[in-house]
Amino acid sequence: MEWTRQQVSLIAIVAVTAFMGTFLISSINIALPAIGKSFGLDAVALSWIVTSFLLSTAIFLLPVGRWGDLTGIRRIFKSGMVIFTLSSLLCGLAGSGFWLIAMRFLQGIGAAFTGTTGSAILVASFPPRYRGRVLGMSVSAVYLGLAFGPFAGGFLTQYLGWRSIFFISTVLGAMASVTTFLYLPKDEILPDVQRKIDLKGTLFYVAGLVALLTGSSRIPALTGWFLLGGGVLFLGLFWLMEGRSSMPMIDIRLFTHNRLFAFSNLAALINYSATFAIVFLLSLYLQKIRGLNPRDAGMILIAQPVMMAFFSPIAGRISDRIQPRYLTSAGMLLCTLGLASFALLSETTPVAMIVALLAGVGLGFALFSSPNMNTIMSSVERSRYGLASGTASTMRVIGQIVSMTIATFFFSAIFGRQTVEAVPPHLFLKAMKLGFVVFSLISATGIYFSYSRGKIIREQE
Repeated sequence: MEWTRQQVSLIAIVAVTAFMGTFLISSINIALPAIGKSFGLDAVALSWIVTSFLLSTAIFLLPVGRWGDLTGIRRIFKSGMVIFTLSSLLCGLAGSGFWLIAMRFLQGIGAAFTGTTGSAILVASFPPRYRGRVLGMSVSAVYLGLAFGPFAGGFLTQYLGWRSIFFISTVLGAMASVTTFLYLPKDEILPDVQRKIDLKGTLFYVAGLVALLTGSSRIPALTGWFLLGGGVLFLGLFWLMEGRSSMPMIDIRLFTHNRLFAFSNLAALINYSATFAIVFLLSLYLQKIRGLNPRDAGMILIAQPVMMAFFSPIAGRISDRIQPRYLTSAGMLLCTLGLASFALLSETTPVAMIVALLAGVGLGFALFSSPNMNTIMSSVERSRYGLASGTASTMRVIGQIVSMTIATFFFSAIFGRQTVEAVPPHLFLKAMKLGFVVFSLISATGIYFSYSRGKIIREQE
């Protein structure tokens, strides 16, 4: 099959937006010290520059997936491009820390709009036998953003200032927006779709996520645990209300009657919960314990996303030919072995060994991610592509929150109120190793769900 100009343009549009989201996440982390110095922000306020983006993304991913199915995924995607581009410009022009945090929240909304509908657009625009391949290209762009962000962010911050990161993102967003409006066709809305959403359930969903993320940033304080408990309660009420609603934001039956969909999403949640904090922990380890500068630490950490970017399209293409669960299970096994090995790191572990372990985890994640997304999108009918894509993206973000919450818990329990710089090396290693032990155990449970999901039924072209 020869792809049309429109199909090539769609791949390029979705890939660019996927790249920009992760590029901003990874590059802004490098620029945080400069931003804090520029606005005089304390550590808590500085963390909200990242947290506000993650929070708004988590809040809107699932509702947007449902809205896309009702009003049109392409319309939602175009709106997201405009929001993301304008908010990037406003971030670069922010005159205070408050406004930067507020604009980052808005930027996260734009990222949710494009992130949850991008995969759905690709799946709807290509024949079933090409799904794994095009989804693999999109996932590869995500990992390229993760790999390129720290180096580009450090370079731009040092020579042009931190605002240049947002201005470059604005230029990329403007170019992608123009291409989107030129080549992305209008939606074909099914006439029999009920165009309503259970707003009460949506409010409980939003309240639950806000409480969970806010609580995780305040552990081990009592208010942190209280908020976490409240978040779990709100999400439980949301689940019960959605099951009884005639206009649910999410069809609970997809989880209770569609084993393929349920287990694939659960496997994604487990995978991100186990792996997201790897770079966070190893970045501190390499700079604090091994004494490396940020540039050299980044050179080592790039091994993981490079493997992800290279092998994701290959894994996606293979998943079009064989059952994806074989690839995803092998990927989860590699991640589990890598995480368990990280728990054995010491002050003298050879750098080559660390690079090899990162490369192994990167390969495992590549084998898991594209085939798993292929399975999720293949397990639902066309009218629910937006919901399926939004659910998968929500699993990713919630997994990231869980992963960082676990790492923060061990740091708080072992370090107390000390800064990382003041903590004795042996205590830091203890906290890091405990974290990796828990992550490896979590990842091991994912192997079961990944393999036991069942087989996908291939659609005919």
